[in-house]
Amino acid sequence: MPALLKEVLDFLEVKGGKKYIDATLGGGGHSKAILRCQGELLAIDRDPEAIEYASQRLKKACPTSPFRVVQGNFADLGKIARENGFEKVEGILFDLGVSSHQFEEASRGFSFNQEGPLDMRMDPKLSLTARDLVNVLNEGELYELFSKLGEEKYSRRFARAISEARRVKKIETCAELAQIILKSAPPRGKLDRRHPATRVFQALRIAVNDEINSLKEALPQAIDLLNFQGRLVILSFHSLEDGVVKRFFLDEEKAGVLKIITLKPVEPTKEEVAVNPRARSAKLRVAEKL
Repeated sequence: MPALLKEVLDFLEVKGGKKYIDATLGGGGHSKAILRCQGELLAIDRDPEAIEYASQRLKKACPTSPFRVVQGNFADLGKIARENGFEKVEGILFDLGVSSHQFEEASRGFSFNQEGPLDMRMDPKLSLTARDLVNVLNEGELYELFSKLGEEKYSRRFARAISEARRVKKIETCAELAQIILKSAPPRGKLDRRHPATRVFQALRIAVNDEINSLKEALPQAIDLLNFQGRLVILSFHSLEDGVVKRFFLDEEKAGVLKIITLKPVEPTKEEVAVNPRARSAKLRVAEKL
């Protein structure tokens, strides 16, 4: 179930026959909702498995609705849109979270709860994997990675633990890395349900897929594609991404290009989090083109 689905639809204000872009197709939940509101859709994803899975889901749920699905990086949003006849659109959605399918498929290596290989590539054609980073970066570089991209409080401790463990053998699987982190982590408080490896895995995933730079490249292209009063709707799941979006919106509002609709990010209700725990860290920001 996609996070903040009702809020996303409310802000997109989908109108029948108008064009919209879902720059992060994932499991297809948001795309399906846009199609059911009679919007014409272009959906993009880096992951060929997501493309195959979500395409079938959309065809089954919305057999008469017009949509196109393209494999690609949203860093190339403008080019992809122009090639598919979506030069001007009413709304663009970015859901920057990892899809449930990716987390649940052990072979993709995204989850510390799985025994799969340390991979984490959104696009399997990428050459760099999380295994490469964990086994090649020196202790200082690991510390920098975990502290900057994971905002991990115990980055130095975890970098040292990894460096020591790989002297014995290379770290190959998600479960191996998670266990190293778990053993080296300080005791958790009773109310702290976050796995100690959460931020380390986040940092590795962001680095492997160059997620922050891709987002920075995509946002100006999104503005160019929007019609007057078109909406840019962005769901982020950690403070680095949210910070990029917040600063971009503020800069573009000062320049007279955008009007910020959400003065503060919209967050899920307690009721939604109870049903969909993965939504707990979601933050939704929306801006409108002037």
